[in-house]
Amino acid sequence: MARTRISISLDSDQAERIRVHAERAGMDVSAYLVNAATRQMAEVEAAEAQFAQVDALIADAQAQAEALPVLPDVVDDDLTEQERQEVHAALALIYGTDGAVSRPGSAA
Repeated sequence: MARTRISISLDSDQAERIRVHAERAGMDVSAYLVNAATRQMAEVEAAEAQFAQVDALIADAQAQAEALPVLPDVVDDDLTEQERQEVHAALALIYGTDGAVSRPGSAA
């Protein structure tokens, strides 16, 4: 199999740390870096495969959401007192009741 040379640039401290770790692993620097990169690629590919269905569901939900019509803005005056209380209760669950976080649409 033909070999391909890849050149990298790094700080001398990083290079020394890599050399020391490669030596401890009983490898030359090239083999050590190839091993590390190959392991990293395998981890990323496994994570991507694990979450592929979730990613597809998210993409589908986003596409469906983009196709929905734009709804008119609703202001407090458009809500009943009961609806207003429900909205404020829901926001309190998200943002807490200590008032430390400003709520959307309110002054900071």
